[in-house]
Amino acid sequence: MPRRPRPHTARPGFVQVRGAREHNLKNLHVEFPRDALVVFTGVSGSGKSSLAFGTLYAEAQRRYLESVSPYARRLFHQLTTPDVDAVDGLPPAVALQQTRGAPTTRSSVGSVTTLANLARMLYSRAGTYPPGQPIIYAEGFSPNTPEGACPTCHGLGRTYDVTERSMVPDDTLTIRERAVAAWPTAWAGQNQRDILVTLGIDVDRPWRDLPREQRDWILFTDEQPVVPVYAGLTPAETQRALKRNQEPSYMGTFTSARRHVLHTFANSPSASMKKRAAQYLVSQACPTCHGKRLRPESLGVTFEGLDISELARLPLTRLRALLHPHATGQAPQPGDAAHPEQAEARLRLTADLVQRLDVLLDLGLGYLTLDRSTPTLSPGELQRLRLATQLYSNLFGVAYVLDEPSAGLHPADTEALLGALDDLKAAGNSLFVVEHDLSVIRHADWIVDVGPDAGERGGDILYSGPPEGLRDVRASHTARYLFAPPAPPRTPRTPTHWLELTGVTRHNLRDLDARLPLGVFTSVTGVSGSGKSSLVTGALVDLLAQHLGAALPADTDDADPDEPADAPTETHGQLGGDTTVVRRLVRVDQKPIGRTPRSNLATYTGLFDHVRKLYAATPLARERGYDAGRFSFNVNGGRCDHCAGEGFVMVELLFLPSVYAPCPVCHGARYNAETLEVAYAGRSIADVLALTVDDAHAFFAEEPAVARALTTLRDVGLGYLRLGQPATELSGGEAQRVKLATELQRAARTHTVYVLDEPTTGLHPADTERLTQQLHGLVDAGHTVIVVEHDLSVIAASDWVIDLGPGAGDEGGRIVAAGCPADVARARGSRTAPYLQRTLGGERP
Repeated sequence: MPRRPRPHTARPGFVQVRGAREHNLKNLHVEFPRDALVVFTGVSGSGKSSLAFGTLYAEAQRRYLESVSPYARRLFHQLTTPDVDAVDGLPPAVALQQTRGAPTTRSSVGSVTTLANLARMLYSRAGTYPPGQPIIYAEGFSPNTPEGACPTCHGLGRTYDVTERSMVPDDTLTIRERAVAAWPTAWAGQNQRDILVTLGIDVDRPWRDLPREQRDWILFTDEQPVVPVYAGLTPAETQRALKRNQEPSYMGTFTSARRHVLHTFANSPSASMKKRAAQYLVSQACPTCHGKRLRPESLGVTFEGLDISELARLPLTRLRALLHPHATGQAPQPGDAAHPEQAEARLRLTADLVQRLDVLLDLGLGYLTLDRSTPTLSPGELQRLRLATQLYSNLFGVAYVLDEPSAGLHPADTEALLGALDDLKAAGNSLFVVEHDLSVIRHADWIVDVGPDAGERGGDILYSGPPEGLRDVRASHTARYLFAPPAPPRTPRTPTHWLELTGVTRHNLRDLDARLPLGVFTSVTGVSGSGKSSLVTGALVDLLAQHLGAALPADTDDADPDEPADAPTETHGQLGGDTTVVRRLVRVDQKPIGRTPRSNLATYTGLFDHVRKLYAATPLARERGYDAGRFSFNVNGGRCDHCAGEGFVMVELLFLPSVYAPCPVCHGARYNAETLEVAYAGRSIADVLALTVDDAHAFFAEEPAVARALTTLRDVGLGYLRLGQPATELSGGEAQRVKLATELQRAARTHTVYVLDEPTTGLHPADTERLTQQLHGLVDAGHTVIVVEHDLSVIAASDWVIDLGPGAGDEGGRIVAAGCPADVARARGSRTAPYLQRTLGGERP
């Protein structure tokens, strides 16, 4: 039913929300000012994002789309209508969320910021052309268009093909033993082997002993002979059947391994099939464009002696320095008098580029390059790129809704971010920011504190007003950290053994030597882009994994299935020191724990296996012969057949957002009625999936296997999540903590090195404190913890700090300080030192 117009009751200059019930919000009412920096605070899962994004932004988008034609609405990603009675005084809104980069490598920093478009115009209108070459229009400088893409590699920069080695990894096997691994594993692969039997090829002879011409034909021929197949017969029986002209089981079409791989990769609608085919492809730099992705004619045009591909590989700081003389008219060219229009185009385009680059540099992104693909960017970097675009757009009267813009930022970069937010506010905009960083919260004009706790214990407004007023709100976890005196400094542990990395070269690390202590808690710090991740999650993980003979899983979860993965970045260097001490390596990153809603918290951690066994052991389940599989919503038997265990059905409304409604048969429970009749302690299996981790911990207190897993999830600050929470709904920080909790359950007995990349991302200071205690518990148990971190409370509580820098990109990649936190706080030349000194000294950073 359409909403009736309501009289506005909000005070002038304020936004008023009445009756917000989105997710865990408890019919709340709140008022806060426009044209101000309003920060929404509270512990993880308290309801901040439900208020800021699920209610405010969703309502602003709904109002905007009502003014757009129904046809145009189809072009938008439409949010569902928020569950709220009224929102008054709300300006048009722009959301800048923590989202992962587009999975395609064709999306880049240049395309996200529109800088690439300007660079192409610059080369088209003001580039230096070879004598006699006609003008090339802007699209001719894009590898993503037919006019610009290299004809050999189609704009990818690499060519992909198969080799005998890639398709036959073990040539001691016979064809019957699946020597040709690139063929399908099921019937289709057996079909090819049966066809070869008909063709008289010995499928029981080791691959390497077959004649070369036979091997080449099997792998590479384009011929597709159709031959009779006698399923189940031996080679000898098959030859006799052929001689007797016996009726075959069917007629089979032969397809070479190469043809199968290329056809599958190009045409299969299945992402998993594409992914399997891609592993047999071998990539190399394109012989025509040498990895530059463009036609030779486009690469022949230069600016300051660089083709556009070389320009796109410059760090943004160096790119600005290159363009600045042209933007100010200080770099006239010899042909300007004859071609004044070219000189004017160069002046205007470079001036526009420099102004846009200035915004990016102010946000601490000068180490990026235009051709840096978005899948390699962190969510924080991507959000700041979008923020820079908004800063340059000079809009006013807009509400910007931001999701933890300080995530992944060094304190020095956070100061630059605050300056950018002040600029947006000064231009007449409203800023509604979900944030945990105390320096951002202190900078706010107004705080809306949601809580007091997470999940069902949250969803209330504890305070709405100027920051100082939060001091007296006892129920607020935020107030406790915002105003409480700092904890006394802890005494650092003394390292017992050391790992030594020598000659490390990776990204901006150049022949770096580093010593990392064992048996302690180490924080690796530095500004964004200084080389922290390259050293820890890159070089250290690679070299230590090689030493231990452990294969690390490839990071292909977010890869574009339509593009083969590039070869992994190589690490050059040596690992030495007390390597015999380490027996195991655990890398805990922020990659998603699953690609579909069927993967959830309970299934990933393994605790659902124990829960299903408990249900299978109940009297009713045993009487009916139900095993543990009956209680899985991913397989036939116990799940609802109507929704296939999804719990919902989708209704497509064409011009309006698709509606996801509870399944009319199971009403969202995901299981059929017979399965739901089985109860454990009065609850069905669906009831258990609906429990939060905190509630489930109390419910399964007498079941050690389940309670242990739930305890570790609570200890890393995830008590508010539901057991059945889909993996696709988890943030990167939440996914990382789920992985950490899964590892904590295993109670490693041998010395393990735990490597974590910014584990406090998305955590309230209260949750950060709990997580830090868990990591120190691992060290107390005899292990090593190494974290890449920006959070000053974690850094101050470390035993050892390694600070990289001093700057980002080419200006970083060096160790500027190493030692206990107090020593690093006194180090000259360290960007981290002054902030750490204030934290250790009890000052507010």
